[in-house]
Amino acid sequence: MGGAFWNGLNDPAQGQVAAECVAGQGGRVLCGKGNSVSPLWDMERGRTRRVQTEQRVRGDESAQVLRAPHHGGPDRMPFQAVPGSIGHPARGAGGTCPGVEEKVVLAQIRNGEGVTMPGIVGMISGLPPDRCRRRLSAMIGTMLHEPFYRSGLYSNEELGVYAGWVCHEDSFSDCMPVANEERNVFMVVSGENFIDRSELRALKSRGHEFNEEDATSLVHLYEEDPGGFFRELNGLLCGVIVDLRENRVTLFNDRFGSHRLYYHENQEGFLFSSEAKSLLSVCPELREIDPAALGEYFSCGCVLENRSLFKNLKILPGGSAWTCLRSGGWERKQYFTPEEWENSEPLEGGEFCRQLKENLTRVIPRYLQGRQPVAVSLTGGLDSRLIMAFVDEQSARLPCFTFGSENRDSLDVSISRQVARACSQEHTVLRLGGEFLSRFPEEALRTVYISEGGLSACGSYELYLNAKAREIAPVRLTGNWGSELLRGARAFKAYLPYRQTFNPDFYKHIEDATGTFARIGRVPNLTFSLFRQAPWQGFGRLAVEQSQLTQRTPYMDKDFAGLVYRARREDLSSDRVSLQVIGEAKPGLLEIRTDRGAAGKSGPAFSWLHRAFHETAFRMEYYCGHGMPRWLSRWDKALKRLHYERLILGRYKFHQFRRWFQSELAGYLREMVLDKRTLGREFLNPKRLEGMVHKHIRGDENYLNELDKILSVELVHRLFVDDFVNLNERARGGSRPIEERL
Repeated sequence: MGGAFWNGLNDPAQGQVAAECVAGQGGRVLCGKGNSVSPLWDMERGRTRRVQTEQRVRGDESAQVLRAPHHGGPDRMPFQAVPGSIGHPARGAGGTCPGVEEKVVLAQIRNGEGVTMPGIVGMISGLPPDRCRRRLSAMIGTMLHEPFYRSGLYSNEELGVYAGWVCHEDSFSDCMPVANEERNVFMVVSGENFIDRSELRALKSRGHEFNEEDATSLVHLYEEDPGGFFRELNGLLCGVIVDLRENRVTLFNDRFGSHRLYYHENQEGFLFSSEAKSLLSVCPELREIDPAALGEYFSCGCVLENRSLFKNLKILPGGSAWTCLRSGGWERKQYFTPEEWENSEPLEGGEFCRQLKENLTRVIPRYLQGRQPVAVSLTGGLDSRLIMAFVDEQSARLPCFTFGSENRDSLDVSISRQVARACSQEHTVLRLGGEFLSRFPEEALRTVYISEGGLSACGSYELYLNAKAREIAPVRLTGNWGSELLRGARAFKAYLPYRQTFNPDFYKHIEDATGTFARIGRVPNLTFSLFRQAPWQGFGRLAVEQSQLTQRTPYMDKDFAGLVYRARREDLSSDRVSLQVIGEAKPGLLEIRTDRGAAGKSGPAFSWLHRAFHETAFRMEYYCGHGMPRWLSRWDKALKRLHYERLILGRYKFHQFRRWFQSELAGYLREMVLDKRTLGREFLNPKRLEGMVHKHIRGDENYLNELDKILSVELVHRLFVDDFVNLNERARGGSRPIEERL
């Protein structure tokens, strides 16, 4: 079976980028490590340079390494494979060899800060190998690498499979591609898989060699049980498997579909990517907005039913294992469906609490493992506190942090300090304020670019604060999805925006979206949260978070989620179970009241009063801030001189975009939304939109939801539709359309 691997890394000390050619049975790989460096290779001149080599050794494996660049949409020339073993050798020493001609542009964007998230790209095609590799390189070229990013390309010409990846340095998937001992199974993975140490030791006892801290175990788990491998996956991940024993290629994702994979089939073959922009860069025919999808976005804040904003660009359903056979056909299997959990035998209340405590004792340590330091993202609620209740402070030093405002300490901040202190952990407040507002246009652009509109412009604080969180630790452990699973919270809703904002013909798509939402919502709450809300509404936020650090939550662990499906309805209708488990695991944490008035030292009567007060205060802040009804805006404007908002705003939310769009961000809002390009969009009513902008800025009425989505959709059009913009290349001064380089 012919082929070669390309592997490599960026060497900041020498100001060069390394690439590695490894010959062998399985394929070709090119890897790299992101860095903001000066342009080394001139795309226009195609300059050839003699570069150094190094020898890499991993166990008894060795390979020659060619040093060459890897960044930004290169038109790569094929390397001649150097004799050696295949796989992913470790760093070592080496000799010299001739340079290789490459056409690459390297540059920096804001000191090397990237505008993408880790993921994979790929192509299964019968086109000439050089052309396929150029396509793949262009796709990765849209994924600018942070200084802590690593990337690479894999190809097997005989099977016609080409795959690339981007990952955080030293993360779980920073070992691609992985292979079994016989070198007849290869895997490229993005994301994480959580498995108990005892299972890994058992796997090693059966003669397999791998690193317990990374993804190298996955290929051996698949090798031993190809049929059952996917059902045992436990984490948010996706990947591609090249099985040379059966001459087949399998594309898979996690059971929820949260680690997204887009795909598109055309005359060139089957293309897939974790990011839509990668496919848009090489498939111009995809750069068209789907009106029905846009209607869902304005109504629900996301696109539903595994579709994207772009026509003919689809999303792999959760729990998929799609196999491309050597014959060229596809076997599209779904290895998991929610019905398997929905039909579980229910547990009695006392038994559920007992098993929940045992489950968390076993599950939480999984999420503290790995090569990278972990920090806990604390809030004033119960979900992050439940995690801390099962952390042994004697053996685990976990720095904690909370997002806050520069203006005042929210309840999240004050309560999180107490929780961290009770657990003998350090605590830091990451604050949002003037610096963020001064950078908002850039942060909004990058947020929409990373998430392809999945997270709106007003969600750009996530990008800003998660970048700061990485300075504490590259892994962020959160309580995300705890409320949805343990207390039945359901915040994902559809609504009808202001009708006069839109063209009447387009508004029908928004109305249709509410019907679609009602239909897909006719499932149990747990299924709705895990298999609807998480992969569709939750994608944008996760994508932005993952661009800066590795985000984990134990509440999407398959063992935890499977257990919660066995709870009775009444056990998931309040915070009783969460409080009971916290009290049994770490009683001192129950003495700290939550931001909604639960727990604390008060008796039942005072506890009820505290809850009522906090519920009222929470709703008051919402209606005085983000959710202010338009009729109330007139009173707000009249009372603004009294500065009443100082008493209300900031207790629960650290961002106030309704106010900011009236003051610090008003100029940007006018510039973007009142621009002739925005007003010329066929789905909008330009005259009404102009009035909305002026009324919101004056404080006459509140149109934050509509303006936020319109602003975000306009950025999507300018980035991906009107004239496809690769932010990475734009920062480098590139101007030629990507198509001209293909």
